[in-house]
Amino acid sequence: MSESPRRSARSGSRLQRLRAESGPRKLGSARRAQMITTYGVGSMIAIDSESFIVRGLDSWHVPSEFELTEPRLQYRLDVDGFHLPPAATDENAPSDGVHVARFPQWYSCSTCHALDEHRRLTADPKKNKCGKCETTELTPSRFVMVCENGHLDDFPYWLWVHKSEERPAGGATSHRLEIRTAGRTASLRSIRIHCSCGVAPKSLEGALGRTALASLGIRCSGRRPWLRDDSAPEECTEDPRAIQRGSSAAWFPMVSSALTIPPWSQGANKLVRPYMAKFRDRTDEEILVYIGMTPQLQKSGYEATDLLEAVRVARRATEAREAKEEDAAAVLIDPLRRDEYEQLQRSTEYDHRVSPDFETQDPGDLGDIPDRTGIDQVMLVPRLREVRALTSFTRLTAPTSAAPERHSALSRNPQGWLPAIEVVGEGVFLRLDRARVARWEQGHPGVARRADVVREHHLELLAEQAGPDGDPELSPVTPRLLLVHTLAHVLIDEWSLDCGYPASALRERLYVDDEMTGVLLYTATSDSAGSLGGLVSQGRPDALARSLDSALTRAAWCSADPLCMESPVSGADNVNLAACHCCVLLPETSCEQFNRFLDRAMLIGTPQDPEIGFFHDLG
Repeated sequence: MSESPRRSARSGSRLQRLRAESGPRKLGSARRAQMITTYGVGSMIAIDSESFIVRGLDSWHVPSEFELTEPRLQYRLDVDGFHLPPAATDENAPSDGVHVARFPQWYSCSTCHALDEHRRLTADPKKNKCGKCETTELTPSRFVMVCENGHLDDFPYWLWVHKSEERPAGGATSHRLEIRTAGRTASLRSIRIHCSCGVAPKSLEGALGRTALASLGIRCSGRRPWLRDDSAPEECTEDPRAIQRGSSAAWFPMVSSALTIPPWSQGANKLVRPYMAKFRDRTDEEILVYIGMTPQLQKSGYEATDLLEAVRVARRATEAREAKEEDAAAVLIDPLRRDEYEQLQRSTEYDHRVSPDFETQDPGDLGDIPDRTGIDQVMLVPRLREVRALTSFTRLTAPTSAAPERHSALSRNPQGWLPAIEVVGEGVFLRLDRARVARWEQGHPGVARRADVVREHHLELLAEQAGPDGDPELSPVTPRLLLVHTLAHVLIDEWSLDCGYPASALRERLYVDDEMTGVLLYTATSDSAGSLGGLVSQGRPDALARSLDSALTRAAWCSADPLCMESPVSGADNVNLAACHCCVLLPETSCEQFNRFLDRAMLIGTPQDPEIGFFHDLG
């Protein structure tokens, strides 16, 4: 990362070194994967005693050629390709890396208690030292001001202590703010703001309330400090709110992902994948000339005509996908999942000339697993590749398609690309018998009743997020979603014990709608924890039978029971039933639904009505 004054990032052991562009001061490090999921554009990052905001894509220095391509995802997101978050190739290279800017601007001194903008408090902006006390490090403001449209600004200390009066013309020379703590606690009531003008000190009690700032007449400033030119704030009518700088509500990433599947993942098709943007409007003759001029293609072991045919196949796949997009417009699930679901049910052929990005194997006879459990297909996935791209972000509430106007842009103008990472790992695909699932859904009224509770709460949440003028999206909640999702969670917990992976290194990918009842469980991280091996072996019939028995036995009892099983609702958004941290909740990196839409009763039933559970007669 580089500050504006900028900081450069260098990749070493997947770490980006953070240093000031204006000098050799090393600031810290961040993984490239974190630049998509944790410290992406618009997020705040704490580095030692300072705080910064990651700047927009238009300030990034990226190569002319794309480092990552995934045609299906590119088409879906309407971009030409993807770039890895840049890292400096030379420790002394000042212009490389992800740029950051100081934010919040307001800092305080713990010795003299001064509270003001950083540039007024320090004699040297390159150093984070109080200009008056000289040796005391300044502390960034604990609080910032945000709104649901994604705008971000400093907490309005002047307006807060003066009860919405405008800042005096004399500024810091006539009015000086101080922040003091009364008592021995760090509660907001103990934090008091003093002004040299003699106005009564005011504590920060109540400052984090939903209407605290609006009640003082404080309006959203419309600022977007992560963009290069923030001189023209947007008009905004949303009421601002104060939150703590480190709150998880300060930045919710919107990440889209796709698996690389045939024809893009294997053989000649994999080789031509990075060049498809160049081949888009070219004739066969022009493509053959380009192939002959490209060493990587010339020395691939394939004839030029084979590579040309791969381009044709890729074009046909793109045309077929465009036709599917229109049919899938009203479908709740991402259309990319349909193609993946079909491919995950087929064994792939191996081409020794090019290592595949997608490989599936049939483990053979499942024995009595289908009859006992309703799992009618298992596919081993020894190798897969997933591309994850950051598309936008929100503040205060998680992203939803019901309110696209609240998705904040990553740059002032579209760049034609998005930041992304790739994960190469392994996994196991499970498919439940669709007919058996349908009979279970319709065979017991308690199943639909429990799912309806979750669905109604989710619809209320969607309506609230859409606002009075928005169009709430449809809820995907069905009994089969709760069933497949909860099954994925208990298996991830079980496999983390059996194969050595931490649960945070495993991830689910759900394939659930009227036509699909499957889930892919796979390695989720790009570091060493995602390449331990051994996950595929959990899908072999003997190991899978043991895992299922053990996982469902664990799910039958929670240390928080009976409260957990009898809870009318649970979870942050009230969209879970029998699910808590003692039984089925996972690290958020593992769950694509943010630990929502879970209910153990869908697996094993309730003590009063065990037949609700899909696996109630297991064994």
